[in-house]
Amino acid sequence: MKITVVGAGNVGATCANCIAQKELANEVILVDIKEGLSEGKALDMWQTAPINYYNTHVKGVTNDYAATAGSEVVVITSGLPRKPGMSRDDLISINAGIVKSVTENVVKHSPDAIIIIVSNPLDVMTYAAFLTAKKASNKVFGMAGVLDTARYRAFLAEELNVSPKDIQALLMGGHGDTMVPLPRYTTVAGIPVTELIEADKLEAIIERTKKGGGELVNLMGTSAWYAPGAAAAQMVEAIVRDQKRIFPVCALLNGEYGMKDIYLGVPVKLGKNGIEEVIEVKLNKEEMELLEGSAAAVKSVMKVLDEMNIM
Repeated sequence: MKITVVGAGNVGATCANCIAQKELANEVILVDIKEGLSEGKALDMWQTAPINYYNTHVKGVTNDYAATAGSEVVVITSGLPRKPGMSRDDLISINAGIVKSVTENVVKHSPDAIIIIVSNPLDVMTYAAFLTAKKASNKVFGMAGVLDTARYRAFLAEELNVSPKDIQALLMGGHGDTMVPLPRYTTVAGIPVTELIEADKLEAIIERTKKGGGELVNLMGTSAWYAPGAAAAQMVEAIVRDQKRIFPVCALLNGEYGMKDIYLGVPVKLGKNGIEEVIEVKLNKEEMELLEGSAAAVKSVMKVLDEMNIM
């Protein structure tokens, strides 16, 4: 089993480190365009193996996709990170070119690999990878909902003073300010969250979740990495261990929720074949309107990509 992570920045390195420590593969290949970066980070990670007791070997390479050949799963984190005042949409022209190039190299050397996109703007970069990879959509999808629900659950755990382990939640839609957290599908040890928290406090948490990425950018001057890296690694684990986990994932819709030809965050079953099922939950009128609004925002950015004619 070989897993590749493209991009040795903060998110990619965190993801590779999580994968190694979970022993999800015999070998993790970390690729970056910057000379020495991936080699150094991989060496540093490997030197923690005797301390953290794992056997997965981490190898770093500079722009050498031949080393990634035969990877079962590839996580693409490459791209320009957001800076303060920069929206995800501002990144589209630069990052689409990067994702296109990386995906071409990945498919050339690992034609059967499942590809997980982490690059922003997430929904549209996943669409860009799908257009480039020319493979079944169940094997090309994006990480967003796992991260967004983690933020949502962390905020709730803090407010309620309970273990985050006991909180289950679902959110849908685009990765960004238009995401749609669903309180009706949020529980604490099976108890509906609406029975445990006042409506105004819950609404404040929902709004904070929507702007969760921006909050961190404002605090640190760059995008988050611990939670995004761990979220991508959790998706990799569900695939390589065929766990059939139910996660919100950026997936291509083909009629589900009345939508077609759009990558959008929806609950799916994740296993060895990638997305094994898109799950359609029943949404009320208000929830559906919010989802349609989020989809419209994603579609508008997809249109921008289409009009650039770079794919």
